[in-house]
Amino acid sequence: MSTRIAVYPGSFDPMHEGHLDIIRRCRPIFDQVIVAVLRNTGKKHPLFTVEERVDLIGELLSPWDNCRVETFSGLLVDFMDHVGSRITVRGLRAVSDFESEFQMAQMNRRLDPRVETVFLTPKEEYSYLSSRLVKEVHLLGGDVSGLVPNLVRDRMDATLAERTRET
Repeated sequence: MSTRIAVYPGSFDPMHEGHLDIIRRCRPIFDQVIVAVLRNTGKKHPLFTVEERVDLIGELLSPWDNCRVETFSGLLVDFMDHVGSRITVRGLRAVSDFESEFQMAQMNRRLDPRVETVFLTPKEEYSYLSSRLVKEVHLLGGDVSGLVPNLVRDRMDATLAERTRET
């Protein structure tokens, strides 16, 4: 039987508990889970650099031997071909996510008919979480404990403190 490799793509800026919930639930389904951090040069004002995200995610995934983090740019289907995967995993928080996720899944299938997309929903307590919302709350001084792993929260605090000193 061939190895079932799932790719979970995204910007993960920052990785939050909803992301980790999806990864936890992928682990028993797939032999390997690759968290693929997109090198999105068009994204303005990232909280963390791609390298910082990879380091953080690598630390978070370190207890799990069937998970790893990599980066990619360009087409997801090309990256999937490179790592030998035919399965992409996407999280759906709400019905509003479905339309854009469905379009991406259809386009990926059009680009490579061997690619399948698996949609997973996070636990209810994470269904409203987004990286954008976490960043906004943090920048406004809100407590993000429980929304992101402690490691991520600590790095967010350090990054905010550093940026405050620079201004």
